[in-house]
Amino acid sequence: MQWDRALWIATAALMVALPVHAQWKWKDGKGQVHISDLPPPREVPEKDVLQRPSEVKRAPAAPAASAPAAASAAVAQAKPRLDPELEARRARAEQEQKAQAKALEDKNAAIRADNCQRAKQNLATLDSGIRITRVNDKGEREFLDDKARAEEVQRVRQVIQSECR
Repeated sequence: MQWDRALWIATAALMVALPVHAQWKWKDGKGQVHISDLPPPREVPEKDVLQRPSEVKRAPAAPAASAPAAASAAVAQAKPRLDPELEARRARAEQEQKAQAKALEDKNAAIRADNCQRAKQNLATLDSGIRITRVNDKGEREFLDDKARAEEVQRVRQVIQSECR
């Protein structure tokens, strides 16, 4: 029983005696407090860093020499500082997305041009007056009468209107 108590006291004493390594404490833009062993993100202003490890200190900002320098410093603080490699990856990803969108648009344009050409050929065939046959559901061949030909002409003209821009 005494050994358990002694072990408990020794463990508690060790826990209290161990130094906390690199404790950072800061507030984010929403006012929420964060505690971590990693430094805050670059976009966290210096005034929102509540606690830092004693051995790590940020370099103090240089005093503003003039009003334009102060304005440019304020703009620089407003924009988040990004890692150049991350920025390059983002730019490459945007270029790839644009290239894919362009390729898709080119493919769709080619399909529309082909549909337009086929519809125009079909309309020319329908307007020529030659007899046209189709195969029905039973597999029998049947000729288009005037009503079916007019319906087909109307459908082909709708396709031309939508595909030939």
